[in-house]
Amino acid sequence: MDKEPITIQGLEKLKEELVFLKEKKRPEIVSAIAEARSHGDLKENAEYHAAKEQQSHNEGRIQEINDIIARANVIDVTKISNDGKIIFGSSVYLINLDTDEKIDYKIVGKDEADLKKKLIYFKSPIGKGLIGKNKGDLVEVNTPSGVKNFEIKDVKYI
Repeated sequence: MDKEPITIQGLEKLKEELVFLKEKKRPEIVSAIAEARSHGDLKENAEYHAAKEQQSHNEGRIQEINDIIARANVIDVTKISNDGKIIFGSSVYLINLDTDEKIDYKIVGKDEADLKKKLIYFKSPIGKGLIGKNKGDLVEVNTPSGVKNFEIKDVKYI
């Protein structure tokens, strides 16, 4: 069982989701199943089957979160001295040299990654291309949409 790196914020979000699924969602599903059972014949009861499927998905997600938490290797970058090197958990400020666009990313674990929130997986093409580089470096990254060139403007451990 391999340890998976995760940020403190990512672990907190998972714990919140786990509490929600166990304490709010699970009782809602149980009552939906009970109500559907009261309608009679279960073989042709679509409400019952839908509620049971929802219960299966909910319990699967609870198991998945418990597994992630058990394998979590929490990394707190605020306790690491910043030498300008990009590491897991660091926030990176870049300039796309092809478009002059300013971009910022936070390098995170698989379960936290969300490109819309500018959280990129450390094993993604851009994540792999940035890890280990330093402030001021020029970086060429091969992505599925082609080669991208970046200049690293700043690295923060926040």
